[in-house]
This record gives sequence, structure tokens and C-alpha cells, in this order.
Amino acid sequence: MRNAKLVILLAATLMLGACSKSPDVKDGWGDEPEMVTGAQDDSGSSQRGLGENGVRGGEEFGGMNLDAQDVLAGITIYFDYDSTDIKLDYEDVLLAHARYLVENPGVRVRLEGHTDERGSREYNIGLGERRSQSVRRVLMLQGAQDSQIITVSFGEERPAEFGSSEDAWAKNRRVEIQY
Repeated sequence: MRNAKLVILLAATLMLGACSKSPDVKDGWGDEPEMVTGAQDDSGSSQRGLGENGVRGGEEFGGMNLDAQDVLAGITIYFDYDSTDIKLDYEDVLLAHARYLVENPGVRVRLEGHTDERGSREYNIGLGERRSQSVRRVLMLQGAQDSQIITVSFGEERPAEFGSSEDAWAKNRRVEIQY
């Protein structure tokens, strides 16, 4: 039921976005994103950017004017214990990533599924894969192409935080979006 609500909400958002009038001026992103890594222009002012991700600070990202650090904050999607349901908190982040992929068909993304240490190794590999597939489905529902997305599961093998506390476990139940 929860997934159905998310799908309906995402579909409604997509339809509303399609109805909005888009400006005639392109946003500056071509098929291949420009890599900017903190360079300075002739006036000495710095240009901020995300080098590896190909997203420049202050540009429109997924219909929102986000700073590069705002986009970086949305690179990890966290999950509840033993769950593959995507929380509504991540809706805007996933919509922004999907729109970026749609507008840049040459960009590829790897979705890395992770789990906490509880459960068998085999179960956790499967759970990490199901989590990355959940994120993949949302991106594809918003128009990203199958060929742009690769999923991989690391299970419990690459923890973000070591420890056997709820805080550590919560940080390890995640999908990382890697461009």
C-alpha cells in the first residue's frame, strides 16, 4: 500500500511538471556534463562544483535551484530495518536525480545497496539488491533509461559506520547513488 501511494505521488508530480511551461533558454547541460572542481575565473571568484558527479553548484537540478552541496546531501537513501520501502523524505531527491538522468542520457549511475550487520550474509546481499532495485524503479518511473542504471549489492560488507548500536545500523541501511 505504501509503495502504491509513492508511485501515485510520483506520477502526479511528473504530470504536473510536464504541464509547466519551460523556458526557451537551455540550462547549460549538454549530453556530457561539464566537470567543475573549484576552479577560479579571471576575476578571482571561485566556481563551486561536484567534479565527479558532473553537477555544478547553483544550477537547476531536477527543477529546483540547488547548491551542489544540497545535491550531495541527497546521494544516500536510508531505509528502515529489514525494509525496501523508500521513505517519502527522499521523494524530492529521487525526482531530482531522475530528471538529471532524463536530461543527460549519456550519464550512468550505480546504485549500491547496503545493509546493517544483522542477518546472514546471503540474506543481506539479497536485501541490499532489493533496496537498490527499489531506488531504480523510482528513477525509471520518472523517465530514466534502463541502460543508465546499474545496481549492485554489498550487503553488510561495506558499513558506513562500525558498531552494533541502532545509530550505526541506521547509517548502514542505505543505497548510495554513484555517478
